[in-house]
Amino acid sequence: MNAMQTRMQFQPLPQPLLCRRRFLFPVAAQRRQSRRYNPTITTIRTSFSLRVSNCIINSSSRNSVTEELKVLDEQKKPQQTRAYPFHEIEPRWQRYWDENRTFRTPDDIDISKPKFYVLDMFPYPSGAGLHVGHPLGYTATDILARFKRMQGFNVLHPMGWDAFGLPAEQYAIETGTHPKLTTMRNIERFRSQLKSLGFSYDWDREISTTDPEYYKWTQWIFLQLLKRGLAYQAEVPVNWCPALGTVLANEEVVDGVSERGGHPVIRKPMRQWMLRITAYADRLLEDLDDLDWPESVKEMQRNWIGKSEGAEVEFSVLDTNGLEGDINITVYTTRPDTIFGATYLVLAPEHFLLPSIVSRAQRRYVEEYKELASRKSDLERTELQKEKTGVFSGCYAKNAANGESIPIWIADYVLGSYGTGAIMAVPAHDTRDHEFALKYDIPVRWVVKPDDESCGDFIKPYSGEGISINSSSSISGLNINDLPSKEAASKVIEWVEKTGNGSKKVNYKLRDWLFARQRYWGEPIPVIFLDDTSEGVPLPETELPITLPELDDFNPTGTGEPPLSKAVSWVKATDPLSGKPARRETNTMPQWAGSCWYYLRFMDPKNSKELVDKTKEMYWSPVDVYVGGAEHAVLHLLYSRFWHKVLYDIGVVSTKEPFKCVINQGIILGEVQYMACRDLDGNLISADFVDVLGELNQERIPEEKVTKSGDYFVLKDNPNIRVIARAHKMSKSRGNVVNPDDVVSEYGADSLRLYEMFMGPLRDSKTWNTSGIEGVHRFLGRAWRLIVGSPLPNGTFRDGTVAIDDKPSLEQLRCLHKCINKVAEEIEGTRFNTGISAMMEFVNAAYKWDKLPRSIIEAFVLLLSPYAPHMAEELWLRLGHSDSLAYEAFPKANPTYLKESTVVLPVQINGKTRGTIQVEETCTEEDAFKLASLDQKLSKYLDGKTIKKRIFVPGKILNIILDPQNVKVGPR
Repeated sequence: MNAMQTRMQFQPLPQPLLCRRRFLFPVAAQRRQSRRYNPTITTIRTSFSLRVSNCIINSSSRNSVTEELKVLDEQKKPQQTRAYPFHEIEPRWQRYWDENRTFRTPDDIDISKPKFYVLDMFPYPSGAGLHVGHPLGYTATDILARFKRMQGFNVLHPMGWDAFGLPAEQYAIETGTHPKLTTMRNIERFRSQLKSLGFSYDWDREISTTDPEYYKWTQWIFLQLLKRGLAYQAEVPVNWCPALGTVLANEEVVDGVSERGGHPVIRKPMRQWMLRITAYADRLLEDLDDLDWPESVKEMQRNWIGKSEGAEVEFSVLDTNGLEGDINITVYTTRPDTIFGATYLVLAPEHFLLPSIVSRAQRRYVEEYKELASRKSDLERTELQKEKTGVFSGCYAKNAANGESIPIWIADYVLGSYGTGAIMAVPAHDTRDHEFALKYDIPVRWVVKPDDESCGDFIKPYSGEGISINSSSSISGLNINDLPSKEAASKVIEWVEKTGNGSKKVNYKLRDWLFARQRYWGEPIPVIFLDDTSEGVPLPETELPITLPELDDFNPTGTGEPPLSKAVSWVKATDPLSGKPARRETNTMPQWAGSCWYYLRFMDPKNSKELVDKTKEMYWSPVDVYVGGAEHAVLHLLYSRFWHKVLYDIGVVSTKEPFKCVINQGIILGEVQYMACRDLDGNLISADFVDVLGELNQERIPEEKVTKSGDYFVLKDNPNIRVIARAHKMSKSRGNVVNPDDVVSEYGADSLRLYEMFMGPLRDSKTWNTSGIEGVHRFLGRAWRLIVGSPLPNGTFRDGTVAIDDKPSLEQLRCLHKCINKVAEEIEGTRFNTGISAMMEFVNAAYKWDKLPRSIIEAFVLLLSPYAPHMAEELWLRLGHSDSLAYEAFPKANPTYLKESTVVLPVQINGKTRGTIQVEETCTEEDAFKLASLDQKLSKYLDGKTIKKRIFVPGKILNIILDPQNVKVGPR
């Protein structure tokens, strides 16, 4: 639409056309006499007005108008089956918001007003587009954003794209399409889908991690880390996938193969860039306490950081003659009090001492085991349920506490990256050690007795604290028998430090962050290596951004060299300071890099001079509400917190933490699938017997053939056959993905938004059910017809509303303010489903009223607007307002109307209570008596009787005294 068309669309029509429209649309024209006409009421009429507004109304144009009306009638026919015309309303208001930049947050804002920064974990724009699970969190944040705008807050609600990463590169390799083109196409698709759902994002602040103007500052942050010794290179064992030609993170490896493609993954040492996140371990741990995060998320981070206090203990390796040599194995233990129970040592397969201690006879077996272990990820190796495996080294070590010789084993359940890569195994008091000892026939010695002796049967391992037993030695002089665990541990630490056999130690599970990928599609690392010395030199900040070169071949090199090494002219560089020839770093940053700090760039996305303006950062920080999936509860949030703390230390940000409140929305599962079981002969078998009979065949049963019976589902035709009812996570492979585009087309965006919020609590997982969305769609249709009126015979709706300017009744005010109070309270508490229920109750009550006062309906429309913004905007326009309601004040509940206005009044007949009636607190004696007379239960005592007198205490009691001559003694 060009500028002239835009201007015409939002201007009143020329007067001659208005006269003609009175003839064509007499009812609508008369209604518009009372208010300013806004041609955005229907898309069809707008386009019609644009074509004829400058025409002279003559006979020929009259004929064209007649033809236009025929087209209008044909286009309106499908509306007859719709609850309300969402197909017209929603695209129109989405265009209006776009053209008017309704939700733009200005760069210069009134900082005296309160702020609200609400953020979604920005998505990776995959080629598959959105499914209905994605909008769950987005709808929640949009409701909060719209609500806070209406409460007078400056709201920051942006959207962007986490667009670097392996999937786009793999697609490029498979199809020959440049990942830039794939990414741009996917972003367009995602953006279009998000806009179709009416989310109030400030699209002027849209960012992509692949934009050089964005990753310039990602590179700048890396340089700050490098300056402070927080970025370094080291030779470390990594998950190397030869087929993909890159290092994979632990979470990208499943069962020894890459999550993407299913290619074999091995462990191999490589020189890699690392970030020293461990330097911030204590601060990352301590600052969790002050965050408004789910306790489960905080606990996951605490466990991932894994701070523990214990001791490092030295064990001397014995030579072939059983004498102590020059090699010591250092182990870390959190339970030094169990040292007397250590009956063997375990080294990780990658431990640096293996070549020095493995016997000649065992060397081949150890090498084979190392090869097998290299194909497993750290997560697989440490899984508690897996069977323990290992191999004997052929050597022994001395336990200095008791002088015993104990065997040294190699096992993959010990990681080289944790502690020292070696443990003292105490099988009586550690489940993994116990399983291993039983498998390989290693002695088990109990050295801790539970305080409650009934807890210890000396058969199963006991890992708790208690009293030390079997823990003394005349050889070492150490005796901790009968001491509580903590006291015994302190005494052992004191002994190892005194004898030179170890020291007190604080340890962490957290490892430094592996920060290099052998990929093309990622941020280049701003470092060069001098040709003559191979010294790494950081590039000056003035050189940023270091942009990716154009490549046609993204395939792995097969040598371990990253694809960027193929860009020969790009790799060649010159040191800007010394002028020496150099080569660029050809590894790229991991996908995590760009997502670590994007929340800051949204505050100031166009700043070319600094990462973020200090004034803007001080106003908007921290993010007030951050919503995303629980799968990011550890790594993304931990990495973001680490970078934020570094930026805090160098004065870029003003807060210690980036996200004040984190909410993990639940997932939406596909519709329930019903499976019937058949035995190998094809006979139907009830699901009750599945575990007993073992192997069975399953077949999917249509929902209409299944019925609920108690807590289970059974076949309608054979209730003795219980079927399996199960909902799965949406995936293409299961064929249970629901495309939001299809839902919007059939029910409208407002219905999808409302349904996803109505399904249940935001944080819970929920099962998609199409009949459920039909229910909320009917509710929106009822709300529409309540305010606009019933459809006309041709299925269309009148222009205005049925609201009148009468003063509302006390009942209507109470009903409204009860709804206001509930909706506002539930939005604040992110209990959106119960807020919708309150609006449903209001609509049910309003249908019983004879008249709809405008003030009541306008307030209800404002309540509805955060949930169903398209419908609310349309109704607001029809109520006579020319501007969007996005910044209208959200209604406030008046406490006066929230008080219970009725009381239960006991009614006595001749002093005996015969029943109760519901009356207003201000009810008079006469009104109370009338209500009692009309009550079915009480009226039988009064019919035909003479009233001698009435005793009325307002709000307390009504006592009716009858003439004794007319009173029956009792029932006969």
